[in-house]
Amino acid sequence: MKSIRNLLQALALSLLLTSAFAHAAPVSGTVTDKTTGKPAAGDAVVLVDVQAGMGEVAHATTDAHGHYTLNTPGSGPYLIRVTHQGAGYFIAAPQGGGPGDIPVYDVSAKVSGVFIEADVIEAEAENGQLKINERYFVHNTGTPPTTQWSQKSFEIVLPPDATVTDTGAQRPSGLPTSIKLDPDGPKGHYAFNFPIQPDEGEKDTLFQISYTLPYSSGKYAFKSSVSLPADNFAILMPKSMSFVAGAGADFKTVNEDPGVQTFLLKNAVPEKTIEFTISGTGSIPREQQNSGATQPADNSGQTAATPSGPGGGIGTPINTPDPLTKYKWWILGGLALLLVAAAAFLLRKPAGAIDQVQAPVQPGFAAYAATSAAAATPASRSIALLQVLKDELFAIESERINGTLSQGDYAEQKAALEIVLKRALSKR
Repeated sequence: MKSIRNLLQALALSLLLTSAFAHAAPVSGTVTDKTTGKPAAGDAVVLVDVQAGMGEVAHATTDAHGHYTLNTPGSGPYLIRVTHQGAGYFIAAPQGGGPGDIPVYDVSAKVSGVFIEADVIEAEAENGQLKINERYFVHNTGTPPTTQWSQKSFEIVLPPDATVTDTGAQRPSGLPTSIKLDPDGPKGHYAFNFPIQPDEGEKDTLFQISYTLPYSSGKYAFKSSVSLPADNFAILMPKSMSFVAGAGADFKTVNEDPGVQTFLLKNAVPEKTIEFTISGTGSIPREQQNSGATQPADNSGQTAATPSGPGGGIGTPINTPDPLTKYKWWILGGLALLLVAAAAFLLRKPAGAIDQVQAPVQPGFAAYAATSAAAATPASRSIALLQVLKDELFAIESERINGTLSQGDYAEQKAALEIVLKRALSKR
């Protein structure tokens, strides 16, 4: 464990020192209000330093033409945030003089055309505890395009005895973000204070929450509900566990994965209770993550060719035999690939460059050290490092899930890996 941490720190220090001599460069762009089709004048624009605790390092205000200019103190990585009518919008700060144009939308507390495409519950049980990961895929198809945002942008209802362990959200084409979940009325009622932006093509807004439930009896009876119309309400669980639908809940069995059971309810409506009971113990087999998937396209519009794994791009449309194909590997993917995707989005290099060199590497930091010593070019060393960092992210996530890595060590290693990954990608 210490050797991994020491190597991570050495790699991070090396990469940071390499960029220490980078010169400041201005970033300019135009903020456009896509609700009105006009420039967004008077909006606050901030340069955010990813590696300095998301600290604000430069500020500007858009002029009458929506234009702004920020001076970057170094080579990054940075985010640019613009606040329009109280809601924040982000892009990765462009490098090499590229334009930092940012689309924004007007804000409304309620927008017609906001609905849930899928509410997906992943259930596992062990040691007298039921573990739930729940994800909500929320569309905003309103016209004209308007962001739904308020203190209660998205409301959910959990079992009253649920203990929340983690929450997050992701904008269309955005980054996974850890956010606060606010109590909202009776016990078990919560709200996300997070903007639901208009869809970007097929990309919608994702909300996710992890929680535990008491399970000493080996059985739990759910009385769920949705706050918005939901095209699909689904339960995923290991084959070793049992599922019984309640009265009036017309769940169908979806057979796709050999190690996972999927039960699907179509067209759930708000305020109507959805009853079902889960019993037994077991975990979803992690090897399910190895099935093929295609990583989503980056902002260049190209689809990246990556090793097979979860968290891939848009799958089969919702009206095909398995309505959850679109979400399956998002659901089973876990945190590790989200971290990789986030770093790749923040610090991606020019489209097509990754295909120029494909340096095979064995898993593990020892293999990376040997490979980097023999590599012929900086590009091959960078690609080798990226692959190993991806492997290590999956490894520590698996160790955390299996209980072999403490929460403290997991947080420390994850943070170090993110820093090294970001610096490696920024140099490519």
